[in-house]
Order: sequence, then structure tokens, then C-alpha cells
Amino acid sequence: MSKAFYVTTPIYYINSDPHVGSAYTTIVADSVARYKRMMGYDTFFLTGTDEHGQHVLRAAQKAKRDVKEFADELAERFVKLWKELGISNDAFVRTTDDYHVKAVQGFFQKMYDKGDIYLGKYEGWYCVNCETFWTEKDIGEGKLCPTCLRPLEHVEEENYFFRLSKYTEPLLDHFKKHPDFVEPAFRRNEMMKILESGLEDISVSRTSFDWGIPIPFDLKHVVYVWFDALINYVSAIGYGRDDEMFNRYWPADVHFIGKEINRFHSLIWPAMLMSVGLPLPKKIFAHGWLTVNGEKISKSKGNAVDPRALINAYGIDAVKYYLLRDIQFGNDGDFSEDNLITRINADLANDLGNLVHRTLSMISQNFEFLPKPMEDGKYDDKLKGLTEKTIKEYFEYMDNFKFTQALEGIWKLIRFGNKYIDLTEPWLLARDVSKKNRLATVLYNLSDAIRNVAIMLSPILIKTSAEIMEKMNQDFNDVGNLGWHKTISNVKIMVGDQLFPRIDVKKWKKVIKMTEEKKVEVQVTQKPQVTIEDFARLDLRVAKILSAERVLKSEKLIKLELDLGSEKRQIVAGIGKVYMPESLIGKEIIIIFNLKAVKLMGIESNGMLLAAKDGEKLRILTVDGQVEPGAKIS
Repeated sequence: MSKAFYVTTPIYYINSDPHVGSAYTTIVADSVARYKRMMGYDTFFLTGTDEHGQHVLRAAQKAKRDVKEFADELAERFVKLWKELGISNDAFVRTTDDYHVKAVQGFFQKMYDKGDIYLGKYEGWYCVNCETFWTEKDIGEGKLCPTCLRPLEHVEEENYFFRLSKYTEPLLDHFKKHPDFVEPAFRRNEMMKILESGLEDISVSRTSFDWGIPIPFDLKHVVYVWFDALINYVSAIGYGRDDEMFNRYWPADVHFIGKEINRFHSLIWPAMLMSVGLPLPKKIFAHGWLTVNGEKISKSKGNAVDPRALINAYGIDAVKYYLLRDIQFGNDGDFSEDNLITRINADLANDLGNLVHRTLSMISQNFEFLPKPMEDGKYDDKLKGLTEKTIKEYFEYMDNFKFTQALEGIWKLIRFGNKYIDLTEPWLLARDVSKKNRLATVLYNLSDAIRNVAIMLSPILIKTSAEIMEKMNQDFNDVGNLGWHKTISNVKIMVGDQLFPRIDVKKWKKVIKMTEEKKVEVQVTQKPQVTIEDFARLDLRVAKILSAERVLKSEKLIKLELDLGSEKRQIVAGIGKVYMPESLIGKEIIIIFNLKAVKLMGIESNGMLLAAKDGEKLRILTVDGQVEPGAKIS
């Protein structure tokens, strides 16, 4: 039996329709699943929907709908979209599925029997939108959710708690023994800092509403939605009902998730597994957020784009290629429709499309069938060497989820293929009957490079790869057929249409139409005038950023250590959704020096940096040229 490989997406919360951001993770996981199948693995690919919790219940009540029927309708939107996107998932789990409910109850009971679940009273702050509990030290004076910045609700109720604190040291030990457990490395470092500060017990049940999975030994409680959701990764592969299937695929090889849910997956989920005695997943990969045309995805901005609209306009392969080529997986990225069009015209139409069309056209014009290589010559070794080098690097990149680098390598080969045509000049060879054998070799070599390109692209550009193989009459695309001179000759080829027609940017109507709502608001809103005396009360100074790190449990806040010449200071700034901490070091910024100190998530902030905001776009203010730290602004 072939080796198993188990890959998952997060299960998507059904509080909103799927958009290009939620499709991104699924497309990545699908590409990995297809690659592993091509490599001969017995691959199981899981995705699904998270349907319990107070947020869904309130949305159903607001719509005056039965909550289960409401959930059924919303979940079906994800099911339908993934089918339309050609997603190759082996299962679609819903947290309302009977088998999942039973698995959660059995999991919870095991933890309770071990003594890791106890009854207590929760009093604190809760974000209904994120379904997340927060302590006083986690939040600032405004009582806003550190993740979504919405107002928090104060909650006081009887809850069951999980002894998460018990697993601080075991998790630290696991992180140290498995340095690649959480990736990218900077996400691992964030989790390590939380562990080093010590974990606290967490609430894992609710009594204020009943839309959830009942706790089997105390039916007035329902399982906390996040606790319920995490168990999908084992429930869907037979936990508690099919030992053979479960043992075949668990532990998961990789959980692909968004960075905002890293703490749940990298700390809470492993602790839960330790509690019931199950092995931990091999890897958790927390990628960054996706913006659209530089702005956060939002219905009000008109950029919460249904992926179907993009696919109808540009084709599924073009959209997938752009997402994996332009966005470095792991980091935050931006979906720019202009850049998508550029990639289609430059990479897909000019580079790949032209290489295939030129090669097949010349074969059709000069040979009845795809010729055999007959006479080696200049530049052949270079094409062979680059093909073999590309294949070798392709495996390394794909195995490590470096999709951008894998595609960049393939495109180097494609571009050299076009250059190889120019260097060997097959149109001149065709004029000389004595050079027919050399022409056959050149065109076979080009076909062989194209076939290798098509196989390597097949996990991502599925339709395009299949079309290339069909044109060349090659009926295989598994990894064993990668390599030099493995193309079947003496077969009939078909030229057909260009793979990707160019887009005329002057006539093209774009899919994404951003609203000007925020800009209009900025233009018409003006604060009251101030006097020169009012302004003089502010002490503005230049500060140099010495160090920057994310605040634990917050995606927005970054703690900065500043050099102000005569002293060092610490401030906390809400710029984490726009800036990576490491990119800030060395910048000379402007701060309000005499602002009264405040505490944000328990960390003292002694000053405030200045930044410009245009809608969702935010940029910190820096000085023009080098100025000594501590210099006053006047």
C-alpha cells in the first residue's frame, strides 16, 4: 500500500459567503493534494464548515430562520463553490454531521475522565464575532477584541474549563524537539513566546445558548465552538467509528490555516490531543492574510469578490497561477486585478502560450508526426541541464510549500525554451533538406521540455496541463514520467488555439469595482480648528525604531522599542495588519512624546506614532533624510 498523506484546510465559519480570501487556502491545499497524488501518495484531503456558536445563532434569529436550515443553506454555498473551482477534496466535514457530534462528545468525555475538564465559573470578555474569550490583561481600555476590534461583551456564566496550563511544559518540549512543527518560523516564534509566558486554563462550554453539541454528562452545557471545530480533523477520518481509516491517515501531515487562528491550532489543539493520548499533527502552516487591491476584504468596499466572478472572467488556471506565483505563501499578500492581468499577458500568453503554439506549429508544418531526436547540436545540453535542474528543484520547493519559487523555476525553463527557438533557428533548418535530422532533434527537445513543464504544472494549472498533453498526444502526467527525453514520438499532434489569449487592457472591464465610500467620507469630514497654542502643547519628536515584535494574542498590535537620543522608550502601535515587525527596524518615525502612558493588552505604551490612513490603507510617517533621534518637530 502506498504511503498516506493527510492535508486539511481550516473549516470555514459560515457567518459570511466564501470569497477570494477563503478560496486561497483551499486552492493551496488542493494543489498540495494533487501534487502528493502525482507523487504516488494515498492522499486524503479534507475541508468543511464550522456551523455552531452564538454568531450563527444570532444571524439565524435576525433572519427569522430555523438555525439548522440556515446553516444547511450557508454550508451548501461552500460545497457548491469548491465543486465549481475543481477542488479535489476527499471529504467535506460539517460540525452538524452526526458522526462529528458523536466524535466530539467522545473526545470531551475522555478529557473529562482524565481529569483535564473541570466545572468552574467564567467571568470576563467575549467576542461573539470571533467566538473568542479574552481576559482583562489581553484587552485595552476600550474593551475591543484584539483580533477584529469589535466591542466585547461581558460574560458571567457557569462553564467547564480545560486544564490547558497543565500542558505548557509538554508543548514547550514538543516545539523544541520539532522546530518545523509550526511554520513559517516567525509564526512559530510567536507561539513560543506565548508558551514561555505560560498557558492559562480556558473555558470550553457555554450555557447561555443551546446551538452547539451537548456535553454528554451535563446536557445544559454545549461544547465551546472552537473546541468543537478542532476535532473535525479526527472525526472526518473515522475517530471513534473506523479505526482502520483513522490509523491510516492520522496524524495529519499538514494543517493549512490563516494566521489569525494559529493559537488555537498550534497550542490548544495539540494540548487537546495530548490529553486524549493521540499523536500531534506533523505540521501546522499558518499563512498570512489576503487583501484585495491593497485593502482589507470587506462587503462595504465591494471587494469581497466571489471567486466565481474572477474565474468566469479570467479562467480558473490563471487565477490559481496568479495566487501561487505572486503571493509568497506564509506572508501577507495582495490580490491585485491589474497584476493578475499582467501575469496572464506576460507569463501565460507570451511565455507559455507562445512556446507551445510555436513548437507545435513548426512540428505540424514540417513533420507528419512528432519526430524522434536524430542529431544533437549546440544548445541542446543547456536545455537538457536546465530541464533536469528545474525538475530537481521543483520537488524541493513543492515539498516545502514554496509555490512561488517552484513556479519561478518552471518559468525560467519556459523562457529558455523560447530562447532556444531563437538560438537554434528551426525556420532556417527547415529550408535545408540536409538539416532535417537536426530540425527533428530541436523540435523533439522543445516538445520534451514542454511535456515536463506540463507535468510540473499539473497540480496547479490542471486544465492547461491536460490541454497541453492532449495537443501533444501524451497520455501520462505522473512523476515517474518527469525527465529528459521521455516524450513519446511518432504520435499525431494538434496545434489548436492559443492556450491563453492576450487581454486588451484598454477595452477590458475589470471584475473588482472598489467603492469610493471611505474617500468621500475623508473629504467631507473636518475636525474643529485649533489655535497655535493648542498645537504647541504637543511635543512631537523623531524616534528611531530599535526593535519590533508582535504583541501576544493580537494580530494588530506591535511593541516597539525606540531610541529618542536622551532615552529609550516603549510604545505599542496598532499597525500589525500592515507592517511585518522586522520591516520596521531602523525606520525614523514621528511620535507624540508627551502623550499620557496607557496600557494595551497589559503592556505599557509611552507615546504614540503618527500614521496616515486612507480608508484601509495605513502608512506610518517617517522623516525625509537622516535626522538625529530625539529631534523636535516644529
